Amino acid sequence: MLEIKQKNDGKKGEFYIGDNGQHLAEMVYTWAGENVFIIEHTDVDDAMRGQGVGNKLLERVVAFAREKNVKIIPLCPFAKSVFDKDSSIHDVLK
Repeated sequence: MLEIKQKNDGKKGEFYIGDNGQHLAEMVYTWAGENVFIIEHTDVDDAMRGQGVGNKLLERVVAFAREKNVKIIPLCPFAKSVFDKDSSIHDVLK
C-alpha cells in the first residue's frame, strides 16, 4: 500500500497519497477550533478506485484524531457514510 502523508498548517490540512503535488487520493480537513476538525472532502483517482483507499485515509484520520484527542465533524459524504456504518469510530465523532 502507498504511504499516507499529512500536511497541516493549523487551519487546514490533508491526508494524501502521492508526490510532487500530484495526489492520487486525498482527504481534506479544516480546523474548527483547537479540538475539532471538519472533513470537507475525499477524492480518489480513478486509477486507485476499488482498492479501499478512501477507507485507509479515513482510518489514518481517525488515528490522528485519537492521537491528538480531538473530534471530527464528517461533512464529506464519503466520511459521513463510513461514520454512519461503523460505530467503532464514534469515539472521535463530534
